[in-house]
Amino acid sequence: MDEARNPLARLGDFGQSVWCDDIGRDLLLAGRLQTLIEEDGISGVTSNPTIFHKAIVGSSAYDEAVRRLASDGAGAGEIMEALMIDDIRMAADQLHRIYLATGSRDGWVSIEVAPTLAYDTQGTVSEAMRIKAAVDRPNVLVKVPATEEGVAAIRDLTGCGCSVNVTLIFSLERYEAVMDAFLSGLEALEARRDAGETVPLLDQVHSVASFFVSRVDTAVDKRLGDRSELRGKTAVAGAKCAYRQFRETFSGARWAALEALGATVQRPLWASTSTKDPAYSDILYVQELIGSDTVSTMPLATIDAFRDHGVPAETVTAGVDEAAAHLAELRAMGIDMSEVTAALEREGVRAFVDSQEALLAALEEKRRKYLAKGW
Repeated sequence: MDEARNPLARLGDFGQSVWCDDIGRDLLLAGRLQTLIEEDGISGVTSNPTIFHKAIVGSSAYDEAVRRLASDGAGAGEIMEALMIDDIRMAADQLHRIYLATGSRDGWVSIEVAPTLAYDTQGTVSEAMRIKAAVDRPNVLVKVPATEEGVAAIRDLTGCGCSVNVTLIFSLERYEAVMDAFLSGLEALEARRDAGETVPLLDQVHSVASFFVSRVDTAVDKRLGDRSELRGKTAVAGAKCAYRQFRETFSGARWAALEALGATVQRPLWASTSTKDPAYSDILYVQELIGSDTVSTMPLATIDAFRDHGVPAETVTAGVDEAAAHLAELRAMGIDMSEVTAALEREGVRAFVDSQEALLAALEEKRRKYLAKGW
């Protein structure tokens, strides 16, 4: 290991990829993403409707594009999609050399399917394929939420050769279903090849499963009463158990048959890694979840924090029995994690819908303003 590199850049020594959970013209046009790539080893970008809302509404960098699109007759929805696709393309182009250098393991940028389709399987499949074609870059993952309807869409999309970032995973049970959907999709894709169809090779289909962490602690901590010693431990415990599930799933006979055909594992991606409770370490959800075949996507503040005082080490495999015992203790206390995670899933979808609606409203206001001025 090269100890001269900063802690963030050294996470790769432990088999973990670091992606940036942010996007925007300020990041893409000022060379900041390139600096993160070159100095910190950042090898991917994730986005969502909330990130796009913050980027577009909070910056004047988009104003000229909005004015031009409005004068061309575009509506707010068309303007929103055009801005998002332009940003995704720019990020994908800047990451393309990493995509090539890593044999498509990294170098990905993720774009979300419209959150209003979270409970519509066929709508999600159609929209994902449309977005993939519209962006027209090889290193783009389409984000699909892990709702029940989304899980079915993940299977179908994988079976079409579409690379997917599965988002909003909160529970171990849903994570198990997500991994099964990925494997089923790969099996369906290979069956299509055996039937004589021209379809992508298995080694061209990639996926990550985004397991959300900090929001779990926020929800569970409220239910702990005077058991303060249990606070801030549930999210990491769940993620460690998820990693154990990942290792078990991708080491069995079912996986071996697909791997022999060129398939690559669906890596767990730790999402929602910013610390919500100021009483906890600002790198808690990075420091405790370092391990091989994982991705950690971090907002810029968390990237800065881990660069400053992170300690790279294999941690995700440590204390797994204690993690399982912690979850068992919650059950003994009457805390229903199925109920907690189901609520988090609903809230996550709702938050993305709200962000998209707020962005559309802001763009409509700007559109009307520009048209009224005759620009």
